[in-house]
Amino acid sequence: MITLHRMGHEHERFELNPDLIATVEACPDTTVHLATGARLLVVETPQEVTDAVRAWRVDVLSDALSQLRGLGAVASS
Repeated sequence: MITLHRMGHEHERFELNPDLIATVEACPDTTVHLATGARLLVVETPQEVTDAVRAWRVDVLSDALSQLRGLGAVASS
């Protein structure tokens, strides 16, 4: 999950599953369009949303790789 802040509620964060994000655009406020058809206005810039998604994916893939390496060590013993 990535952490974002709704426009007008900057002090209240929420978590969003990045797999639901279809597009992110600035018009001029950042609008996150979800695969469900919902739209969210957020404080973060499109680049910040993109960076958060990228960091989340790196973390997920890193965890998966660590688990696979752990399974390889168990299988080889």
